[in-house]
Amino acid sequence: MKVLWFSNTPANSEAFLNNRLTGGGWLKSLDLAIQAKVELHIAFYFPKLSEPFTFLNTTYYPISHPNWKLKAVINTLRPSFTDTEDLQQYLEIINKVQPDIIHIHGTENPFGCIIPQVNAPVVVSIQGNITVYQHKFFAGLGKGYAKKKYAGSKLINNLLQKSFYENYKGMEKMKERELKNLKATQYVLGRTDWDKRLSMMMTTNARYFQSEEMMREVFHHTKWMRNSPGIEEPFIIHSTTGNGFYKGFETICEAVQLLHNKIEFLFEWRVAGLSDTSSLVKVVKEKMGKAYPKSGLVLMGSLSEEALAVKLTEAHVFVTASHIENSPNSLCEAMLIGMPCIATFAGGTGSMIQDRQEGILIQDGDPWVMAGAIVEMAYSFEVAIGMGAKARLRALKRHDKDGIVTQLLDIYQTVIKHHTDAAIV
Repeated sequence: MKVLWFSNTPANSEAFLNNRLTGGGWLKSLDLAIQAKVELHIAFYFPKLSEPFTFLNTTYYPISHPNWKLKAVINTLRPSFTDTEDLQQYLEIINKVQPDIIHIHGTENPFGCIIPQVNAPVVVSIQGNITVYQHKFFAGLGKGYAKKKYAGSKLINNLLQKSFYENYKGMEKMKERELKNLKATQYVLGRTDWDKRLSMMMTTNARYFQSEEMMREVFHHTKWMRNSPGIEEPFIIHSTTGNGFYKGFETICEAVQLLHNKIEFLFEWRVAGLSDTSSLVKVVKEKMGKAYPKSGLVLMGSLSEEALAVKLTEAHVFVTASHIENSPNSLCEAMLIGMPCIATFAGGTGSMIQDRQEGILIQDGDPWVMAGAIVEMAYSFEVAIGMGAKARLRALKRHDKDGIVTQLLDIYQTVIKHHTDAAIV
């Protein structure tokens, strides 16, 4: 079977290209796992002009422009929005590969414009959803603080810096493109009830398939094992998040302050993915003023996957605070190693973890119930350990590599057959 992916990331070609692009760890894992089963081709955007190449049994097609240097400068000063401008490049790759099936990873990218133009079946994976993310953008911090810009140490960074509100406005066109392309989509891949329900509302009777996501290798080989902390040992809380306005960092900070009021509760809340220089941290500091935590909160910045795995094993509980998510990899990774987890019941998280059995689900934006759930786990730590063990069993099954590959190949075969039969009729 000849398969062509259109992806937001370069997958495993990142090592070959020797650039600094990050992200897409789960896609790297899937790339490696599936390339022995199919003839795999991957097209992706790349800032420099580069010819197609084969690496680790996959053929890669960097999408760029002859005048990429000028385009990079212009895009830095005034970010561009791509819709159908590069359609011809996409079609040239498709004509060269002649795939049996095309798989677009993500609904937010411009690749969906190929759907009305090609004869091959096209499946689209829902990763996130710009339409809903924009709807929930101001859920935690409000619009006013989103318009602020915060000065840094370098003049060039200040000139190029965008406010969160500008990012929000930039989602407008992405939302329009997403909805347009989803209406043309016939085959949708998702992981959660949230995905399935969005597919029902945003497509025109597309066929929906359940397709799980691979996790990064290190989390398959890491196992969490912790005892309840001693009298003078802090209860360590871990969150992994990003510099996103709707990620709920303000709820974490408010919960930290509430935990300080709990008598004889010694704790340390570590946050991976944010540092004191992060724009989101500066926004929350200004909004909270004197109420921003002066102790108990440790911002660890960006961590490698190996360092992150170590930090997770040091913690007693994992907490995700987002106002909207699909199936956050951070939660899946914590479940996979067997940590007790607390997650906001937002987007697709309710499909990832069963409340009171594999962890605790809470209302987003509620720091009191977040702090209370942490104290509940700390005071009933044996119960929390049991929840983490059940979560691990579920995650091991959900993220089993062989199972995911078999599942995806079955979906490909089903889609190809359905598409062929429909064409004959």
